[in-house]
Parts: sequence; structure tokens; C-alpha cells
Amino acid sequence: MSNHRTAHRYALAVFGVAEEMNKLEVVSKDFVFIGQIIKESQDFNLFLKNPIITTEKKKRVFSELLSNRVSDVTLKFIILLSSKNREALLPEIIEKFNKLRDEKLGILDVTARTAVKFTSAQELELVRQLGSTTKKKVRVKYILDPSLKGGFTVQFEDTVWNASVQHQLELLKKRFTESVR
Repeated sequence: MSNHRTAHRYALAVFGVAEEMNKLEVVSKDFVFIGQIIKESQDFNLFLKNPIITTEKKKRVFSELLSNRVSDVTLKFIILLSSKNREALLPEIIEKFNKLRDEKLGILDVTARTAVKFTSAQELELVRQLGSTTKKKVRVKYILDPSLKGGFTVQFEDTVWNASVQHQLELLKKRFTESVR
């Protein structure tokens, strides 16, 4: 089985347990904390992926590092991962868990590429438009893209809205060439 599918199964399992125990928010915060450690510590990343370190030692380190910092549910889950030699999948499991949580809560992640920084009013209007179209709560990540000459593009799931000047010019060119024929 691929690591992608394995990570998804573990994410589903921990999501189900957290939801059943009414600890979804707690586990979510724990995973944010652990995700920060993974992102910021090269040593921790190497530790997760090191096959030479024994399972028992990894369990001890996880217990020492995470006790009193994360919930029992999260700690038990990570110890379980370690006992199955799956701790290297933790970053992907966290990512998949977050996607499951966002689906459950009706949150849509959107990436907006803009030629210039949006004003607060423009940001609010974009969120409002996306929310009314998708019927979901929208979380937007804004990226300044100097390759855009003007306008913006919005991407969510497998949908792209292209409101860039370049795209508008391409549409105009297409209309002109079609009308000439």
C-alpha cells in the first residue's frame, strides 16, 4: 500500500476517534503544535525518518517531548504510529487530518494570486463572493504574483477563476479572430 493511502487511513482513524471523543478541536491544536515542530526542527524531521533508532527509544522521546504539551488522545496516537513504524508519515497524516477537519467544518482553502496587494475591502468582497458561490467558509492565501500584469487568479480544489488582464486580452483576441473568419 502506498504511503499516501496509509497516511490517509491513519488520518481517518485519528479524525474518527477525535470526533467520537469530542476532542476534534484539541487534536487539531495539537497537530498545529506538532506541525510547527516538524517545520522548524530539522533534527526532529531526521528523528522521524531515522530507521536506526529503535521503536522503544522513539516512544520514549515522544513521551518526554509531548507529555503535558498535547492531549492524551494525540500522544497515544503518536505512540501507536511509532509502534507500527509509521512515524515518518506524521507530516502527511497531519495534512490529511486538517483536510478532513476542514471538510467537516465546511472550510475551503483558496489561493489568490494578485498583481498588486488587495485592499481590505477587496479581500472582504472576494471572500464574500467565494462564500456565496461555494456555500462554504473561505480561507484565502494571498500571493503577490509579479508575472500578472493586472487582475488576479483564484484557485480552489480543481477550479481556477482567471480575472487577470492577460486572460481578458486573450479572450478579446479570440473574439476578434473568430469574428474575422
